[in-house]
Amino acid sequence: MKKGCEHTQSSMDNFDKPNSYVCEVCNQDGSNWVALRMCLTCGHVGCCDSSAGLHARKHFESTKHPVMIEVPNKSWKWCYEHKQYG
Repeated sequence: MKKGCEHTQSSMDNFDKPNSYVCEVCNQDGSNWVALRMCLTCGHVGCCDSSAGLHARKHFESTKHPVMIEVPNKSWKWCYEHKQYG
């Protein structure tokens, strides 16, 4: 498995903890989510691609912030631009 792209290798986790422990958009809409992802550029928390809302992906599409991390464990990163784990 590749080590990851330049985004995941250079991306620093500037956040000790997520801005929230809910998908911010699903929470407003009253929707459910499967798992959460946090943007490493701005700290936005959105739901994963297995969730109906796809809010972490939509955040990437609107901001071009490429790297997110799985929360709450922070055990892996994902680069939306290069479609690679880091």
